[in-house]
Amino acid sequence: MATITNLYIDQGTTFNTVVDLTNQDGTVMDLQGYTVAAQMRKSYQSSTAYNFVATVEDEAAGQIKLSLDPTTSSSMQAGRYLYDVEISSNIETFRVLQGIAIITPEITR
Repeated sequence: MATITNLYIDQGTTFNTVVDLTNQDGTVMDLQGYTVAAQMRKSYQSSTAYNFVATVEDEAAGQIKLSLDPTTSSSMQAGRYLYDVEISSNIETFRVLQGIAIITPEITR
């Protein structure tokens, strides 16, 4: 089951976060051979998706990195989005993180 975490992203800025993944028994998840994908949408049915740049940061430490550049965050309407993060290998796919992403409005433009 995925961990639920809410994200707060300032519109028009660079967003970066590193997430530590663990197995159900609490040990560090070995991410060797895995890739990461992550998207945000306004609703589950929305056809418009915003992709995070999602990478494995450190395989042995079980770390993934999610990023948005300022151009992408600026193009997004402020408000509430849903997101999830999946890791995949040649054999399996897991949803490891999900939640709400709040885009806070930009004042300085």
